[in-house]
Amino acid sequence: MYIVANEVQGEVPVTVLQIHGELDASNYQRVVARAREAYDAGAQDLLLDLEHVPFMGSSGLVAFHSIALLMRGETPPDPEAGWGTLRSIDREREAGLQQHVKLLNPQPKVERVLKMAGFDRFFEVYTDQEEAIASF
Repeated sequence: MYIVANEVQGEVPVTVLQIHGELDASNYQRVVARAREAYDAGAQDLLLDLEHVPFMGSSGLVAFHSIALLMRGETPPDPEAGWGTLRSIDREREAGLQQHVKLLNPQPKVERVLKMAGFDRFFEVYTDQEEAIASF
């Protein structure tokens, strides 16, 4: 898996992280680390482009949740916390849509995982990058 980062100017600057490859337990922390790098460099709005992610395991959900917390200036849960991390995701889903992290072009298998976990109520999902950028 590799990640390409770009900054796109809309009404506000948006950092686009384009993820290439499967997102699973072996690499999800790299996605969180790359989002942290963007945040530490001043990014305030993040678009996760999933067009090139053919598969995502439940650890991808943990990554997205961690990134959402990070972009709100909060500390993400310890990835070693296991069920505690999953319970915190459950509580966050009920809090509503994220304002600073949005998703773009999830593939059908990834979209099914997002819907099964209720993440389509937690993240805005777009199929058009211009529309996604304009939504921030």
